[in-house]
Amino acid sequence: MKKEDLQTIFEKMSDIRVVVVGDVMLDNYWFGSVDRISPEAPVPIVAIEKRESRLGGAANVALNCRALGAHVTLASIIGNDENGKALLALAGEGGIDTSLVMKSNHRPTTTKVRILSKGQQMMRIDEEVTHDLNTAEEHPFIDTVLQYLQKVKPHAVIFEDYNKGVLKENVIHQITEHCKTIGIITVVDPKKKNFLSYKDVTIFKPNLKEVHEGLHFDMPSIDRPQLNIAHQKLKEHLNHSITFITLSEKGVYFNDGENADILPSHIRDVADVSGAGDTVVATATLIFSITRDVRLMAAIANLAGGLVCGEAGVVAINKSKLLTESTSILCE
Repeated sequence: MKKEDLQTIFEKMSDIRVVVVGDVMLDNYWFGSVDRISPEAPVPIVAIEKRESRLGGAANVALNCRALGAHVTLASIIGNDENGKALLALAGEGGIDTSLVMKSNHRPTTTKVRILSKGQQMMRIDEEVTHDLNTAEEHPFIDTVLQYLQKVKPHAVIFEDYNKGVLKENVIHQITEHCKTIGIITVVDPKKKNFLSYKDVTIFKPNLKEVHEGLHFDMPSIDRPQLNIAHQKLKEHLNHSITFITLSEKGVYFNDGENADILPSHIRDVADVSGAGDTVVATATLIFSITRDVRLMAAIANLAGGLVCGEAGVVAINKSKLLTESTSILCE
């Protein structure tokens, strides 16, 4: 494609409105040094020197959409706690609308603390509950989201599922049905529990492991014929429009019923794969919302996922770097 056309697509990202619905997390990083072993137990003593907090889960998808220039509203349920306040503050700093984030007295804000020394993770501490929303949480949440969708009519809704309980089956069904009725693109980054609950969505974006687990389908080889079979199996259950599967170091696969292909990953130094899937789904949503071009969507999202793998920890995509790399690889 021409450089000018790609530039125009990237400029149009600022016109897109996206709602990200799903499980949000607060990712805390504690950095320190280890000089000795504890006399109390055979474990290292980490002297903490620095702390950082970052947005995780659906909040990181929202941050990636925002980094690409989109107008983003986050819809989720957090705890009525200090971690929830910290998450909302970070989202606000990132330019994310949190008007659809509700507080609950029945669950804490999902929080992960990673303790690191010299670049190595020593321990991870999780604070969370994973049971589904109760009725008192579920119904107001659905009503609030549906009213917003009806009023604002965003270009796309992204479902970011981490099996933490926000995306229970009725929440998924009510929102997808409403989006279908009023013509909003729906994009799903699924997990095992609700894997086959996302009926009639536009784009279904699992990774290869999730396809294996969700379909109970083991592929003897990762090639187009086998992935085409996986697409057909998914289509039988979901009746969705587009299958978009991330294949880790092998790249990405797409199938829209007419065109199917594997786009290989581009060789680069990988520092950390954390959050790459969040970047891929955010980028794919924006590119498809603008162009309706499935191959271009897959190609640019593939590059975006690779770029964030070159950074340590969970980070959002750099739009300028993505445009430069996309221009270098995709333009004439």
